[in-house]
Amino acid sequence: MEDEKLSIAHFSWEYPPRMVGGLGTFATELTRKFTEHGHKITVFTLNDGNKFKPSEEWRGITVHRPMITNLTKPLDVITNSELQSWGRGLKFFSDIFSYNTLSASKLVNDLVRQRGYHFDVLHSHDWLGIIGGVISKDELDLPLVFHVHSTEFGRSLGGGSRTVADLEKMGYENADVVITVSNAMKRELESLGMRGKTEVCWNGVDPSKYDPSKINKDKLKALRQRYGLKDTDLVVFFVGRLVEVKGVDKLVRAFSHVASKVPNAKLVILGTGGMQDKLVRLAEDLGISSKVIFRFEFVPEEERILHYALADVAVFPSLYEPFGIVCTEAMSMQVPVVVGAKGTSGLAEQIIDSGPEQCGRHANPWSIDDLASKIIEILEMTPEERMRLGENGRNRVLKEFTWESVYNRILDIYRRVAR
Repeated sequence: MEDEKLSIAHFSWEYPPRMVGGLGTFATELTRKFTEHGHKITVFTLNDGNKFKPSEEWRGITVHRPMITNLTKPLDVITNSELQSWGRGLKFFSDIFSYNTLSASKLVNDLVRQRGYHFDVLHSHDWLGIIGGVISKDELDLPLVFHVHSTEFGRSLGGGSRTVADLEKMGYENADVVITVSNAMKRELESLGMRGKTEVCWNGVDPSKYDPSKINKDKLKALRQRYGLKDTDLVVFFVGRLVEVKGVDKLVRAFSHVASKVPNAKLVILGTGGMQDKLVRLAEDLGISSKVIFRFEFVPEEERILHYALADVAVFPSLYEPFGIVCTEAMSMQVPVVVGAKGTSGLAEQIIDSGPEQCGRHANPWSIDDLASKIIEILEMTPEERMRLGENGRNRVLKEFTWESVYNRILDIYRRVAR
């Protein structure tokens, strides 16, 4: 059994070329790693706008994207009042529901019952893929892994959709095992009544790709010139979705204190989201527009890696962050990191805050003063001291956060449930 190769079906609503956040990164890297080790991987993902082929092979992985239909009108009649209150958001739920049910039908009726395909394990990612997983488990009597990357309660900072929360609970109750991304998330699930079958598996990064020694110096110089950075400027860097839960507005407020104490500091913010206009106005109101560089784009991975090389310190002041792959990427690039460490924070589990293995600082993201002071503390270090923190971070990645480590942990879980 130990050498036997497995056949796993994943339900992940985001998958290349359509990527949205950390869930998609995780699903992509995990399935690629399992394929490298000779396992058979089939992915069912959302065909957003029916823009992609219904089925194709991608790097040895079979990807199914069923052509979805708009169920908004019937759903508006038969669903509960809470879903009806979503308004235009009901179309999003319609797409998710359609993708899940059509994917389950493809798996159960076409691949298994008609073509005789065999699967050992079903793996659903968040509520966005749990409907398909539960249907397929019931039809085929297969073990189901429910991977909780975040919860509706946490994402909404204490509120959110009752329907989505109920789907998460359904996933927990029907799964053979629940995987979550940090010890902080395990505690959150237990506080929501989901206890007894949850295992923790941290996310990962590819340190051969996120490697500061491989940075092209000419490209890095060109990026500094693009942003108008002087050789003496110190760069504070944020990358991520520009939404409230990421705490980026608090970072801008904190940077007004940083700029007054460290005049050669510049803040680079890379990402997209609903807070873009608010952030620009906030920088103007604080009088720091000349020191804050906004780039509202989703850039290719190679360019994102270049941005880490640009940074003297990376800051991720999330109010809620189950794991936070951007932190792991920054650590792999030998960048000291300041992280939000209150509430559910997988970031705090990545960053060692003190002692000989220190690689960054924990901050209270709700406190502008504390956040600013932790950033200033790192910027006022000597370059050698910052380098030591960065080296400690990369060493920690090599020890704890590689995709090979993630693969081995999840393979062990698969083998147990497949038995």
